Amino acid sequence: MARETTYLELSQEDGAAHKFYEVTLDGLTVSVRYGRIGAAGQLQSSSFPTADKARAAAAKKIGEKVRKGYAPAVRGARAARSVTRRQVASAPSTARAVAPVLWRFRTGSAAFGIHVDEDRCWVGNQAGDVYTVSHGGEVLARYSLPDGVKCLVADEFWIYAGCDDGTVYDLSSKVPFGAYGIAADVDIYWLDIHEGVLNVSDANGGLTVIDHEDEHQWSRRSAGGGAWMVRADERAVYHGHSGGVTAYAADGTGQLWHTGTPGGVLFGWQERDAVYAGTVRNTVQRLSKATGAVEASYACDAAVYSCATSPDGRHVFAGDSSSSVYCFGADGRRLWKLGTGGGSALSMQYLDERLYLVTTDGSLVCVDASEAAIAAARRGSVPAAVDVKSAAALPVFTPAASPAAVATVSVAAAPSGGVVVECVQVGGRMRVQVVSDGFEPDWNVQFPRGIREAGARYVVDGLHAATGGFYRVRGEIRRLV
Repeated sequence: MARETTYLELSQEDGAAHKFYEVTLDGLTVSVRYGRIGAAGQLQSSSFPTADKARAAAAKKIGEKVRKGYAPAVRGARAARSVTRRQVASAPSTARAVAPVLWRFRTGSAAFGIHVDEDRCWVGNQAGDVYTVSHGGEVLARYSLPDGVKCLVADEFWIYAGCDDGTVYDLSSKVPFGAYGIAADVDIYWLDIHEGVLNVSDANGGLTVIDHEDEHQWSRRSAGGGAWMVRADERAVYHGHSGGVTAYAADGTGQLWHTGTPGGVLFGWQERDAVYAGTVRNTVQRLSKATGAVEASYACDAAVYSCATSPDGRHVFAGDSSSSVYCFGADGRRLWKLGTGGGSALSMQYLDERLYLVTTDGSLVCVDASEAAIAAARRGSVPAAVDVKSAAALPVFTPAASPAAVATVSVAAAPSGGVVVECVQVGGRMRVQVVSDGFEPDWNVQFPRGIREAGARYVVDGLHAATGGFYRVRGEIRRLV
């Protein structure tokens, strides 16, 4: 039997989808390759007992995609999604002493994404790997995503990874799923999320806002380009770019203020009343969220790649392009400067007297930032850093490959305590609402766009009422049959 290949693409005019799906029938084997247009994609193969069964399976997969809007195409005819990775240089530190590093985990690829909470540390790298690590330095789990991780962001309990393929994955369950899709013409630089609303800054200085149901809300083009900073709260979205920081009303009704900075913004941080902008001109500036006024400046010795603060605002931390990390008092006075002992910090967070860094050499680094440890380090006394290793049996979680890959369960076998949701047409759009008792029937559920199908019912382990009047999924998604 001759080998047969069917190549399909879905590239919507609004840019919400830019992906391909290829089915190859070869005797008793059906292979599926899928991913973003222009990329190699991921490959899955299945074998069948007869040629007729293999052909039927291939036809079913093709039919499912055609019904969802995919169409025959020629591979290579449509341009790939534009992806820009930050081009960074990392020089040796000029500090006289090295920071007291407790442990270091080498992920194997340059890392930008970090999130630290009370339970664990998250790190995402350009190979598409996301790891969770305990505060004691034990690797707990790994998520393998289809493309490079731009950044990790948290919204209450939920953790999201924004990837080069334009998909933002929800990592809050064992099986990640695509919660948001970003238009193909948006060259993503950074992401932030607040109450389910996703904010995207891009290479052209643009800002795009998407709601919890993966629908475009509003967009703006700031005066500068290369927008590496976006932070959001209930009042505004704070957008940092080559021309400074611009604040927009959260509902998109207009600009609130603009403040120029000494050099383009390379990183942003926020606290309740202030945003912090790290710039290419060796400075971190603290800006009032209310007015944009410069409240303090923190001078480093090289371009600032990252910054963070302690929760009380007492200390401000910064990482520069020369593999150094700094601590300042709130008023701008430099307290110390130390070498990282590795690469330059591309992102950072502070928690409980520890400073966590992700670096140009792909490491997640835990620094003891207590006053006693820093004082000892400045005298030349530092602990021997533990080199953390992954266990051979480390669990690896990957997103469902396609709607067909979502697990199915019969009504009779549905898990006890599970919550049933249903896809329904509301005003010409596909929504997901709760069927089970005890929930608001008019609230919608944040749910993967790729598996929304009119009338389809799913069972999830649980739902959580999010601020803003919608539900987020907790646990696995299984289709009821």
